[in-house]
Amino acid sequence: MKILITFLFLFISVNAQQNTMIPSYYKIDSSLSESLLNIVKDLELDKDFDVGEDGIEQISFAVIDLTGDEPLFGGVNPENFIYPASVYKMYVAAEVLHQVSNGEYNLFDSYVVKSPNDVDRSKQIESDPRPLLKDGDTVTINYLLDLMITRSDNTAANCLIDIATRPRINEMMHKYGWQGSEVTRKFLKRTFEDEGYADIRGTETSALHAADFMYRIVLRTPIGETNQLINPWVSKQMKALLGRQLDKSKLAQGLPRNAMFYHKTGWWSYWTNDVGIVDDGNVKYIISCFMPVKEEEALPKFKILAERVHKLISSR
Repeated sequence: MKILITFLFLFISVNAQQNTMIPSYYKIDSSLSESLLNIVKDLELDKDFDVGEDGIEQISFAVIDLTGDEPLFGGVNPENFIYPASVYKMYVAAEVLHQVSNGEYNLFDSYVVKSPNDVDRSKQIESDPRPLLKDGDTVTINYLLDLMITRSDNTAANCLIDIATRPRINEMMHKYGWQGSEVTRKFLKRTFEDEGYADIRGTETSALHAADFMYRIVLRTPIGETNQLINPWVSKQMKALLGRQLDKSKLAQGLPRNAMFYHKTGWWSYWTNDVGIVDDGNVKYIISCFMPVKEEEALPKFKILAERVHKLISSR
């Protein structure tokens, strides 16, 4: 019976309808959306992109201005679901931290890496001195979390997906209305996937869901931030991890040096993505951008996009 319930829950989790509704706690700002569309047009991102065997794709882009008394939402195709690459590792991290906060295990519990999870053959960030994980290595859960977020380590992500389990990650996703953004796959070939996951659809998300995830970390109320991603401890742990991101090649390159950027990046094949919270002491906003553009072509566009969005928010 337990096995039947687990597979039933799995079926429900990964076949849920996509939720494209912008939550009512945001004020939709049409002027912000219009300004963002002009930026997108100038960067020639307002079109259909051919992403090979996956067909035609469009940008998914959202900004939430947190500078004033209420969150103002704008975007270009923010509800469009797109391949997130490593960005969805932040969803995995949130559920692992949730389970730690429940007392199910501790951040400094040991974990043994096992094949076929040890997939990395090179580092995402070459300057990072930490060695690649391999079969038989014993590390802590905290170490895996930091590697997964700051270096975007795929082996660490595979291990943490096993620890958290996909049904429980997706239970959290549904709690917040992020249907369609379920974590369906590990970061390995389908032939090495766990039973029941080899033929499952690929993971997708939207700029809307990714931005809303970030918003919950710094959720605003009349009395200030309340950190409502799971609970304050999880929110603050997530913010600390995202603030140590080592990949500065995308939106970060276009932000002022004095701006703190709590973010998660991702790239693969035709997709290049970045989502995070920007705070320079004067303005604060969330920016979530998923480009169906190869990294070498996307990086200069990310720089200009970040520069122009920051100037836009600062001048409002």
